[in-house]
Amino acid sequence: MLEKTFEPQAAEPRLYAQWEESGLFAPRTEGAAGAYSIVIPPPNVTGSLHIGHALNNTLQDILARYHRMKGKAVLWLPGTDHAGIATQMVVERQLAAGGNIGRRDMGRDVFIEKIWEWKAESGGTIVRQLRRLGASCDWSRERFTLDEGLNAAVRKVFVQLHKDGLIYRDKRLVNWDPHFQTAISDLEVEQREVDGAYWHFAYPLADGVTYEHPVAFDEDGKATEWETRDFIVVATTRPETMLGDTGVAVHPDDERYAGLVGKFVTLPIVGRRIPIVADDYADPTKGSGAVKITPAHDFNDFGVGKRAGLPSLNILDAFGRITDVDTPDVPSDYVGQDRFAARKAIVARAEEEGWLREIEKTKHVVPHGDRSGVVIEPWLTDQWYVDAKVLAQPALKAVEQGDTVFEPKSYEKIYFEWLRNIEPWCISRQLWWGHRIPAWYGPNGEIYVAETEEDAREQAMADYDSEVALTQDEDVLDTWFSSALWPFSTMGWPEKTEDLERFYPTSDLVTAADIIFFWVARMMMMGLHFMDGEVPFKRVIINGLVRDEKGQKMSKSKGNVIDPLGIIDELGADPLRFTMAILSGTRDIKLSKQRIEGYRNFGTKLWNAARFSQMNEARRVESFDPATVEQTINRWIRGELTKAERAVSDAIEGGRFDDAAGALYRFVWNVFCDWYLELAKPVFQGSDEAAKAETRAMTAWTLDQTLKLLHPVMPFITEELWAELGKEGPARDGLLIGAEWPVLPDAFIDASAEAEIGWLVDLIGEIRGLRAEMNVPPSAKPPLAFVAPDAVTAERIARHRDLILTLGRVSEVGSADAAPTGAVTFVSGGSTVALSLAGIIDLTAERSRLEKEIAVFDSDIGHVNKKLGNPNFVSRAAPDVVEEQRAKLAEAEAGKVKLQAALARLSEIG
Repeated sequence: MLEKTFEPQAAEPRLYAQWEESGLFAPRTEGAAGAYSIVIPPPNVTGSLHIGHALNNTLQDILARYHRMKGKAVLWLPGTDHAGIATQMVVERQLAAGGNIGRRDMGRDVFIEKIWEWKAESGGTIVRQLRRLGASCDWSRERFTLDEGLNAAVRKVFVQLHKDGLIYRDKRLVNWDPHFQTAISDLEVEQREVDGAYWHFAYPLADGVTYEHPVAFDEDGKATEWETRDFIVVATTRPETMLGDTGVAVHPDDERYAGLVGKFVTLPIVGRRIPIVADDYADPTKGSGAVKITPAHDFNDFGVGKRAGLPSLNILDAFGRITDVDTPDVPSDYVGQDRFAARKAIVARAEEEGWLREIEKTKHVVPHGDRSGVVIEPWLTDQWYVDAKVLAQPALKAVEQGDTVFEPKSYEKIYFEWLRNIEPWCISRQLWWGHRIPAWYGPNGEIYVAETEEDAREQAMADYDSEVALTQDEDVLDTWFSSALWPFSTMGWPEKTEDLERFYPTSDLVTAADIIFFWVARMMMMGLHFMDGEVPFKRVIINGLVRDEKGQKMSKSKGNVIDPLGIIDELGADPLRFTMAILSGTRDIKLSKQRIEGYRNFGTKLWNAARFSQMNEARRVESFDPATVEQTINRWIRGELTKAERAVSDAIEGGRFDDAAGALYRFVWNVFCDWYLELAKPVFQGSDEAAKAETRAMTAWTLDQTLKLLHPVMPFITEELWAELGKEGPARDGLLIGAEWPVLPDAFIDASAEAEIGWLVDLIGEIRGLRAEMNVPPSAKPPLAFVAPDAVTAERIARHRDLILTLGRVSEVGSADAAPTGAVTFVSGGSTVALSLAGIIDLTAERSRLEKEIAVFDSDIGHVNKKLGNPNFVSRAAPDVVEEQRAKLAEAEAGKVKLQAALARLSEIG
């Protein structure tokens, strides 16, 4: 007999160990019905399981377990990302905390050894945590983006793209982190709103030039007064960058400055003569309409500089300090100053000299490094780039023609928009941990790109008569570069392996929307280029973002983070997994612990159903054939199970995990537990031995099939029940994870049984609903009468009288030519049915209760309508708050209608 409750804390580690030992996580080698493959989005090796991982990996595991049970050779390939900047930061902090010397004093080779030591000790945390979630990855194939095989793949790709002219070195602006002294990707930039200011500076016009500037306007916006000016006003949030200004831009259609285009200003402090240029970037409606241009320190200014032929002058070093390397005209007082100290000094001088015209306080968004927390600088530096525009064209075409599809399809828009406007991809990082760039420099600056230093030396021999010293590039590759090769490099490329032959291209990719361009698009580009035009995956399933119950983004500072490991410790993995699945159909998933607890109750319901079945001797029977059952309830549950299997299979195949979980919930809770087992009770307790034996066997068989359907979503509790229920009846063939998915023919759906049990279920539901609505005491058993039933209904009444009496809690089931006095009527299955309530409920008290509850609803409706009728509320409140109020209104209106119907029924009684 089953224990009273399922204890996940004890069972889950034991069950997971059994799965691993069984070897079933690896793809089957014989008798497979095709192949299914999926590669895990590699989590950072520094990471711990967060709620986003729980969602993403639950959905992947559902797919893997489902296709495995369908008989396919399933490869779910796991691994972790070396996470360059994150890992380097973790180890540097650890070394500092231990009183060690810094990495620069330690040297590159020793520091990298320390990181490998850290990885060996602590780098497997998230992999162990994924096991706790139940992830059925093939751990024997686990990869790491810096393992030797992937190193070889990265070097080969870099060299080949360089040969193809698609990797090159260039001086461009990058996101520069002055703390880590490295370029970082857009994904590693966090935009924060901060208090700041616009400092309005008056730049003096050179060569004695003056112009008439409008200062007053009529109602139509036409200038009515002018003043003569020998300066032009610009505004900036970063005064220190003025030291690198090389121009001032105005809009070509701005009449105020038309006569100044081609003239010059004298840059304060440095005395540099810089031109006024016309460019569409300048917005005449913002500020003065004139914009200072610093091409080396602003991405938009860089574009203006290119178009106008302005020089780019770097005024910051790698630490964010003022430098005069490009700008010898910068006074020595500023050289070496931190950028923010220089800002204060420049503003003070502007005020002192009179060219500071205004300080406009504002809140604005400033980029920060997500790891360092410091303000990021656009910085002009030499870096390695990929010509992403060329690689993007096949990637665009592949999705346009359906070789790869997105689910939901709407996410294609993000993919297309980014690829159609793609910029060169900066792939070099000024770090030590990562794939070192396979480029060597000769004595005269020649660059030799090769897979090995030996190959680079051979290239150098063509330029020199004798062997010369070569120096390898100090930089490493952007982490996303190695990740872009993940689908094929993890399967052994560049070797022609059996895994590549069998599992590439992969079937699905499950990932989040925020890395469609950083990762998905780049995998498409690289896969198509290096795998003979084959896409890396046939379908991309985009999962939503998990938020708190109010729709707020989770953050430690808000205290609203839900820790999946804490949930697993307390409630088990299955409730978390089921919650992730059933909520996965929205872009923003509102999650609360209470919802997870609710789905723990779902598991408890299944467990109790299995215990009930055992108590009633429902055991599996050798050679039982569900096609031969005769009892109506057994033919009915067979059809309901078949429809549930169709719904679950179709939903998982379509990547609609919420629909799959919803179908499972409805079948297990509403159909099997609430109705079938209730309808089976009288049979179990009856004297018809043949009916009893058939229903016991059918119950056990249905429970087995239900465990199979539920296993991909809730693997632990289903595997435990599979083992426990397998202790009686014929021996199991093996673990549930390796069982075959149910194959149920259409003939299992019996229309006559469905109609008859549907009639009974609807009738009992109406009776129960009416009892609740009319506040009938649970102990009361009013009589029930069918008004002039037809022959079919009369036969059904006769067959199911006992069930109606028991489940409807009525004293008798009869028929009458008209509804009895004091009865409330309702329609069920086309028949009028009367429930006699006179003398059972207090009509006066009940009428008063209903009227009070209706008044409460009226108050709620009025309050919400007042809010929604306020244009300020609707326009200013967050969309989810407005939607919540609309839902509250609909709920109140529906509740009121229901109570009004109950009040109207009271009048039938008298």
